[in-house]
Amino acid sequence: MLLRAAALALGIAELLAPRRITDLWVGLATRGEAEAKSWVYTAARIEGALLVLWALKGLASRSSDTDKSSES
Repeated sequence: MLLRAAALALGIAELLAPRRITDLWVGLATRGEAEAKSWVYTAARIEGALLVLWALKGLASRSSDTDKSSES
């Protein structure tokens, strides 16, 4: 559950501000001045959308499992 919540937060951040998130990771990964190519920001948005979908799918299936067990 905590992993899905973190994925949801990161996914939303990548959807809303892909340049800031990508520049943060590039800065951490490199020592010198590095610049990401323009397609990297599009890929970050796609990754953010996939993370959000994965997190919401897991949260939805978890809540439906809870509803089924409470009915028994």
